[in-house]
Amino acid sequence: MSKVVIVTGAGKGIGCCIAKTYAASGFNVIIAEKITSLGLETEKQILSEGNTAVFIQTDVSVLSDIENLIKKTVELYGQIDILINNVGIGTWKSPYDITLEEWDEVINTNLRSVFFCSREAAKVMRKNGGSIVNIASTRAFMSEPNSELYAASKGGIVALTHALAASLAPDNIKVNCISPGWIQTENYENLREIDHKQHFSNRVGVVDDIARACVFLTQKGNDFISAQNIVIDGGMTKKMIYEPD
Repeated sequence: MSKVVIVTGAGKGIGCCIAKTYAASGFNVIIAEKITSLGLETEKQILSEGNTAVFIQTDVSVLSDIENLIKKTVELYGQIDILINNVGIGTWKSPYDITLEEWDEVINTNLRSVFFCSREAAKVMRKNGGSIVNIASTRAFMSEPNSELYAASKGGIVALTHALAASLAPDNIKVNCISPGWIQTENYENLREIDHKQHFSNRVGVVDDIARACVFLTQKGNDFISAQNIVIDGGMTKKMIYEPD
């Protein structure tokens, strides 16, 4: 039977590309997406290419939705082999103005969901082993003003990754993390030359860069890689920025 992968936030952007990439490789893909129209569109695109996908409406900030996601996946396929925790939202405003509700929304969606999605999926994976990949961000270790909410959630994901890797290792479940840098999800043609030159790669990233990394980390032969945070940023975070004299 084909392997089963769950991708959260698969309705657009990086998540959509990850879902389509696994589907093209013969996986049974579960599209976990809060917005129904986006989830159905990703499902439609995958099915139109002759591949397999099922959309399950899921708000990962709600535990009962996560439990339903896992329950329905098991009912459909009887197994879960890979989980990609991709969902991410951000609120960009002064720390003086952030409300408790805004804090909770971002943390619960971006960070808390990684723990509970991973835990519930691991309950199924532990029978045969599995792989979890969490999508963090380079903002976990570098910042710009008014990014506290997003940075806190993504930094927590990096830490949670190696903690989960330690706890789930006895059940043959490996857990890794990817920290994307600048990944342009639309209107790539509108980028400026200076945007590309910020990177040692001489280009801004695209969604396929992250999807390929997910596939690499979850390949059977790469089971020696666990508890790692892989930075995929074209070298941007290693580039020294200074003003010439």
